[in-house]
Amino acid sequence: MNEFTPIVLTDEERARIGRRANQGLIRALVAQAGMAVFAIVLSGLVAGGDAALSALVGAAAYLVPNTLFALRLLAGSFGPVKAGPMAFFWGEAFKLGTAILILGLAAWKGTGWLVWPALLLGLLCVLKGYVLLLAFRKLP
Repeated sequence: MNEFTPIVLTDEERARIGRRANQGLIRALVAQAGMAVFAIVLSGLVAGGDAALSALVGAAAYLVPNTLFALRLLAGSFGPVKAGPMAFFWGEAFKLGTAILILGLAAWKGTGWLVWPALLLGLLCVLKGYVLLLAFRKLP
């Protein structure tokens, strides 16, 4: 039979873990924004203004909802109400739904100017923003 001993943390240890988690969250957002800028600039240089705009739309499809979710989590760490497991579930559902909505609107309304490879590059770069953190050894 397995018996588990609960881990008991002091208030100082909990605060340190919370600060480290918040710093990691902010680093991830900065890395994603940096990758978005990279995709936009690269697309603009290679294929022009419509490609840069398409990359912006692709990057925004994930960066905007992800930033809103991160801000919700950060705000919860400073207030009396902490984010629980359901906040993560609904936050992820919000991110996915918003990304689908933005990409759907782009496909529907962007018929004259949308450059799909650039849009996908913007989306992919933001999704893989953590690669910058890996490259610079900044993952928490």
